[in-house]
Amino acid sequence: MAMVNVHEAKSTLSKLLQRVEAGERIVIARAGRPVADLVPHSPADLVAGTAAGRLEYDADTFDAPDEDVVRLFEGS
Repeated sequence: MAMVNVHEAKSTLSKLLQRVEAGERIVIARAGRPVADLVPHSPADLVAGTAAGRLEYDADTFDAPDEDVVRLFEGS
């Protein structure tokens, strides 16, 4: 894992990003102290609706507002 200082990172960002795209991990340091990591992006696979049909709730419980919660919000 390579370590570069902030000044070098600012002046060579494009090259550093090419290295990161190739899979390298780079630490950016300030005064020799690590402050950030440049790592390859790993997108999260989010799929909308994956719980459709698997969750249930009681409509009678959730239709009416909870009076205690209402009082807390309204301060009365």
